[in-house]
Amino acid sequence: MSTRTQAKEGKVPFKVPSIDGECFTSYKIFGDLSSGKPPVIVLHGGPGAGHEYLLTFSALWEKHGLPVVFYDQIGCASSTHLPQKAGDKSFWQEQLFQDELDNLLDQLRLRDGPGFHILGHSWGGMLGAAFAARQPQGLQRVVLASALASRELSTKGIRLLREQMPADMKQALDQAEEKSEYDSPEYNRALDFFSRKHLCRSEPFPSPELLPAFSHLKDDPTVYRTMKGPSPLTDDGSLEKWTVVDRLANITAKTLVYNGEYDTSHDIAQVPFFELIPAFAGSPSQMLATCAT
Repeated sequence: MSTRTQAKEGKVPFKVPSIDGECFTSYKIFGDLSSGKPPVIVLHGGPGAGHEYLLTFSALWEKHGLPVVFYDQIGCASSTHLPQKAGDKSFWQEQLFQDELDNLLDQLRLRDGPGFHILGHSWGGMLGAAFAARQPQGLQRVVLASALASRELSTKGIRLLREQMPADMKQALDQAEEKSEYDSPEYNRALDFFSRKHLCRSEPFPSPELLPAFSHLKDDPTVYRTMKGPSPLTDDGSLEKWTVVDRLANITAKTLVYNGEYDTSHDIAQVPFFELIPAFAGSPSQMLATCAT
């Protein structure tokens, strides 16, 4: 089976009550949704990075016969952009993306029959964990890749990684955050150093797979900057207080959690998944050696 010939693209309408006019969610399907096997719904990170950097997971169709559904979350890539909502923290909340995922599942009629799996990466893993905690109809399995149980734990993990950096680079990051100035050569050099060690360790950097994501985040930073903040190393956007820790005990689907050895999603931010999700409470964590985010 060729993933190239099996790809199908489309858009589904998505009604957002506070937005005049209709929004839409762009999707791409590899495989046959009528195959009788649960499709894998892939939730990308960022927020706002688009789906392209995760297209390697389309091999699940070719190798295992599992259909794979990618989609661009609202506000980025090929889905509806909402630049008028830049800076509106009350709008860019988890519930918006939960509603969008629910709508996509309903529009593609994926809740019945064999059901579906969720694979979420980074922010997509955060969304996936929150979604799974609702025990939605049809959900079979969940993969949380480089996810975070809370922003508080994520911030602690990032601080631990920053302590490993050269002193001058740590100082550049601290000064940029104190002054809210993120355009100095010193800051950009420190951020590049951090990114090459903890975001993507391949050469050339960034890897070709990541180029579309970087492009989306640059072309329209509305979602990322509002939800994350002005810097990848700060958390003062609408997700600043986000946590799924108090909901993890509600996850009943079979779950896989993993991160990379050098991941920005530090081990400390994974611990609640293993302690609180009933399916593997107390189980050891899974780490991919030599990998970043």
